[in-house]
Amino acid sequence: MNDFDAAAPVALRGTAQRNPRHWITVAAVLIVLAGAALWYLLHSKDSGSGPSAGPTGPAGTRSAGANRAPSVGVATARLGDIQVFQNGLGTVVPRNVVTVHTRVDGELLRVLFKEGQLVKVGDLLAELDPRPFQVVLTQAEGTMARDAALLKNAQIDLARYKTLFAQDSVSQQQLDTQAALVRQYEGTVEADRGQVDSAKLSLIYTRVTSPLTGRVGLRQVDPGNIVHAADTNGLVVITQVQPTTVVFAVPETRLTQIVPRLYAGGSLTVEAWDRDNKTKLATGVLFATDNQIDTTTGTVKLRAEFNNENYLLFPNEFVNARALIEVRHGATVIPPAAVQVGSSGSFVYVVQPDRTVVVRPVTPGPVDGNLMAIDNGLSPGDVVVIDGTDRLRDGIKVQTVARDAGAAPAPSPSKGPAPDAAGHRHRRPGTGADQPSGG
Repeated sequence: MNDFDAAAPVALRGTAQRNPRHWITVAAVLIVLAGAALWYLLHSKDSGSGPSAGPTGPAGTRSAGANRAPSVGVATARLGDIQVFQNGLGTVVPRNVVTVHTRVDGELLRVLFKEGQLVKVGDLLAELDPRPFQVVLTQAEGTMARDAALLKNAQIDLARYKTLFAQDSVSQQQLDTQAALVRQYEGTVEADRGQVDSAKLSLIYTRVTSPLTGRVGLRQVDPGNIVHAADTNGLVVITQVQPTTVVFAVPETRLTQIVPRLYAGGSLTVEAWDRDNKTKLATGVLFATDNQIDTTTGTVKLRAEFNNENYLLFPNEFVNARALIEVRHGATVIPPAAVQVGSSGSFVYVVQPDRTVVVRPVTPGPVDGNLMAIDNGLSPGDVVVIDGTDRLRDGIKVQTVARDAGAAPAPSPSKGPAPDAAGHRHRRPGTGADQPSGG
């Protein structure tokens, strides 16, 4: 036993004696760790002296990107015509709605229309059992024939009495009595003729015809039922669909622009759009206004008429009505996306010839589709930023990309609102929340 064996614990000494491979494993792990550390030090030294440490490395690339001028979409202000519309929520109201009733009571034999069918005035819709009315007509005609024979006989007697009176064979009283009898029979025959006409009319009423041109609704009564003239629901409802009207409300402040033109014989074009304002349904003209203003809302109702050639206006349908009340000719127009709103009002970013942008206050006018009129602040030929305003500030240089002024890009919802000259973000005009200008 050597000195190490004497100093080592008994347990360790016993382990080393029982498992000599343990020390070999530990030595191998230490060698691997030492090699990895040496490789790391050499690799770190090489990378520190490589290209990335210089100005052209990744750090230099990031610095160059930070100093690069931002790219923005631009459009040029130009002269154009702006149509000024007054919008209002309207309802399609047919000019005529008729609930078809029978004029007489009887059994409904046939229904000759299809639900939803277009019918014209006079088209046969249904038939009632005509036999009871034919019997009444026969009786009335027989009564009239009998009374007509009595009248004829009384007229012959009157002529005879006149001859006898001239011969002084009958008295004046007998002559007058016979003349009165003739007049009595004449009245009876006239009453009989009325009964005959009434029976004929009732017979005609067994054939139910359309009172107007329009579209029939759903059938209310099936064949075989006994129908009455006093029935509440009737047989069917017919609505006139060509032409039709739209009733909508506008603010009372617009009356000064509408009423003079309307009562001077001019026409105001009205467009009807669907509820999403994506599809134009029809184009018509304004032809009537209500006679009073609704004091609870400060609005007045207008009625416009539409030919409704494609039957797209459906009775009682809600539509968006747009009344053309003015056309501004030669206005300075730009895409609405160019106009921002800051703490001091509306402004646009104008690109100068040296490619720097400046903030310019403007007075926006009405919007017509993808164009907005600018009343003050811009001139035709000015280049305005319409895309990428969220990256701008007053005096910064930009790279411009021309956009179509009639189809400005929609704002991107993923970015923040456009900043003003001080770098503050504000709401876009006409919106209820912060929205970006795209880019």
